[in-house]
Amino acid sequence: MVARFPHDTSAYTQGLVYSRGQLYESTGRLGYSQLRHVELTTGRVLVATELAADRFGEGLTLLDGRLYQLTWKSGVGYVYRADNLALVDSFNFTGEGWGLATDGNTLIMSDGSATLRFLDPQSFAVVRQVVVRDEGLPLTQVNELEYVAGQLYANVYQSDRIVQIDPTSGAVLHWFDLAGLLPEDERNSTTDVLNGIAFDEESGNLLVTGKLWPALFELSLRRPDEVDSSTTGNAAR
Repeated sequence: MVARFPHDTSAYTQGLVYSRGQLYESTGRLGYSQLRHVELTTGRVLVATELAADRFGEGLTLLDGRLYQLTWKSGVGYVYRADNLALVDSFNFTGEGWGLATDGNTLIMSDGSATLRFLDPQSFAVVRQVVVRDEGLPLTQVNELEYVAGQLYANVYQSDRIVQIDPTSGAVLHWFDLAGLLPEDERNSTTDVLNGIAFDEESGNLLVTGKLWPALFELSLRRPDEVDSSTTGNAAR
């Protein structure tokens, strides 16, 4: 762990984005879903845009000055200006919305299955699909996504693990086990699962948190074959 920051325990984190010192968060739950601009060092919400009470916020990504946000079961996503969180557009999709990321050209969307969809950011048409496979078997529950240096990182829902995926083939390259990141004595009856990954291009580190967690963590995740075994982020197997 590199650093620890406060996190709003009312935030049911579904999507996390960090760009040029600015932290954005998508939160879920009906009647509580928001898009937020958050101050990293304090956890304070600087600006928030609320979703309609019947919309459940999900994945979030930033591309060309616009924030793209999914909803869970409504089949609709929203597009906002990143500088003031003003809503500028919406789009439709089939199935559920879970995680969202971008490779700089397309939007990459998960829906809880093993299939990732690559969407055109203008028309929102599906450009291609890829099935995530771990040792040849489909990996479901792929959730919050982040694109980092040509690879995808994803939360696996209902686990304390992050998986690294080859976005071209869908092959799982590595597992990172984050069990114990949030100490047991800081959990209570409402503390939910690990969820939320953001990449800091300047440091090369990841920011991660969980649903209703009291903290957000900056981590240096390195595979054991890249650095010595003392570095944060060991294989789960």
